[in-house]
Amino acid sequence: MFDLTGKVAVVTGASSGLGRDAAIAYAEAGADVVLLARRLERLEEVATEIKEMGRDVLPIKMDVTDEENVKEGIQKAFDHFGHLDILLNNAGIAVGGGVHQLSVEDFDKSMDVNVKGIFLVSKYVVPHMMDNKYGRIVNVASVNAIMADKADVFIRHSYNASKSAVLGLTLGMAASYGKYNITVNAIGPGLFESEMTEDTLFKSEDFLNLYNGTNPMCRPGKQGELNGTILYFSSDGSSYTTGQFIVVDGGGTIV
Repeated sequence: MFDLTGKVAVVTGASSGLGRDAAIAYAEAGADVVLLARRLERLEEVATEIKEMGRDVLPIKMDVTDEENVKEGIQKAFDHFGHLDILLNNAGIAVGGGVHQLSVEDFDKSMDVNVKGIFLVSKYVVPHMMDNKYGRIVNVASVNAIMADKADVFIRHSYNASKSAVLGLTLGMAASYGKYNITVNAIGPGLFESEMTEDTLFKSEDFLNLYNGTNPMCRPGKQGELNGTILYFSSDGSSYTTGQFIVVDGGGTIV
């Protein structure tokens, strides 16, 4: 049910963190993988690991906010594999600050990467899925799509707004593309260590104490703990599940 042999998975933000972990998990489940990110040298490192598993892998340098770049990259991926079955829209950024602190440029950057990026990559992947009458799309939102925090270290209003928009986009896509056997779901990670968090949140002892003190599992997420949910939404195990949002946060949103 969760075997992805014969499938091709497209992963944005695949050069590090959760995206890299997911790309490796897809390969372990039998899929060939398209790696997308701005840092080609980092993608090639991930590609080497996947090749050693005996999977086909294609690293492509891509800025998900650049439509022409996205269009060309997705066409290159389709030309190489002949079909695109799974899309993990993982690329994202987190800009700190409240509305009284954020510049317009910072707000626009959050929306461009976190929302426009999903729109653009999906825009050029979905037609191939429609033609094939098959697709699994997983959009990475955040627990911050449905909750916020009053602690100064965690104020990220543009991030809240962008990740909430990801949920709206997920619902619209799911409703429209279900008739093509394309499911569209979202996941909401809680706190995981990544390049986005290791130099900010993970360096704040006060924040970690607060997070661990209120989280039912008393800790942040560990490497790989998001992969099970990603693989569920990416496989035939979720063939009748679409438009849904699963939070992976150690229970943080329930208290």
